Amino acid sequence: MLKIFARGLPRVAAGLLAAPFAFAAPPHPAAHAGKAADPIVTELMTRDLADAPGKDVLMITVDYPPGAADPVHRHDADSFIYVLQGSIVMQLKGGKEVTLHPGQTFYEGPDDVHTVGRNASQTEPARFLVLLVKKRGAPAVLPAE
Repeated sequence: MLKIFARGLPRVAAGLLAAPFAFAAPPHPAAHAGKAADPIVTELMTRDLADAPGKDVLMITVDYPPGAADPVHRHDADSFIYVLQGSIVMQLKGGKEVTLHPGQTFYEGPDDVHTVGRNASQTEPARFLVLLVKKRGAPAVLPAE
């Protein structure tokens, strides 16, 4: 199960961020061969965008313990990823798997299905920052197949 922590927001908001993962497909099978810990999502801030009516930006960090993986999902948002620590593996439906290291970036569009998201290491943690530009009040994560 995905763990979510919110800073400065009601617990209900943090729960809404996690809710879509409850119905998502299981994570990448190789990632849980050794019963890896779940990703930890921490909400850092949400702000309305004054120059983009009806839009807000959500900033989160995702911590992948060794071997952790995300379920298949999508974001009804433009998602900008920046790797802070460790190495992560990402893949969008129809695309190639890529391994990213600290300082590297990744983009997911509103129609992209995120089929692989996992820690590249079974022994070291990984951490990345995500900025999601989305419709105000819309969920940040949606289940996908």
